[in-house]
This record gives sequence, C-alpha cells and structure tokens, in this order.
Amino acid sequence: MTPHVLFLCIHNAGRSQMALGWMTHLADGRVEALSAGSEPADELNPVAVAAMAEVGIDIANFEPKRWTTEMLSNTDVVVTMGCGDECPFVPGTRYVDWPLDDPRGQDIEKVREIRDEIERRVRDLIDELSAP
Repeated sequence: MTPHVLFLCIHNAGRSQMALGWMTHLADGRVEALSAGSEPADELNPVAVAAMAEVGIDIANFEPKRWTTEMLSNTDVVVTMGCGDECPFVPGTRYVDWPLDDPRGQDIEKVREIRDEIERRVRDLIDELSAP
C-alpha cells in the first residue's frame, strides 16, 4: 500500500509546495503527496519557484489550495510547517511538524537554505515510509 502524505502550511505558496515538488521528484511513486494551506495565497512565491527551478524541479504550475476533509481522510502522515493551531487535526493520523522559516519576503539565498532543508527532510521521510 502506498503511503499518502499531506504537506500543510498557512499560504500553501512556499514551504509546502517545495516539499510537494521534492516528494514528487524523489519518491518515484513510493509515496503519494499533496499540499494545502489554511489560508491559500493567490499565487506561489516566485522566489520559491526560482529556487526549485535551480535544482531542476518545476513547481511553476502548482497552485495554492485550501485543505479539505477529503485530503485529510486519505492521509497517513500530515507534515505541518508553521501553521500551528490553524492546521486541522484528525485523531489517529500521524502528524510531524517541520519548524522551517517561511520563504515569504526572503531573498534567494535564504530560500535556497529552506529548499535544501526541505529536501533533506523529504528524503528522510521517504526512507522512513518506504522501509519494509
């Protein structure tokens, strides 16, 4: 059975979208993923898009969206990124919090650091979820 991960942040415009991009790129079908937010932005953070493009991952066509009950009900692991009490809680679902800086308003150098930390965490999560 393929595990399902939901990446959540407030605006669904930076961190959670970069995590989705990494998961899609690295998991090779071993993990399914979605991303969403509690207060979706109108568009993705262009600096986050640029930082991901630098490593060959195109998230330019991703769109911020609000989390839904259906997303939550089909999720094995919810990864929260700075949304605190605004993130929904579903009893029985595993939650992991990744305390990452928000790329909003940051320069490209800082967003690269955030991107690289997200990559490390996504790789670790894939390894954990793919282990027999």
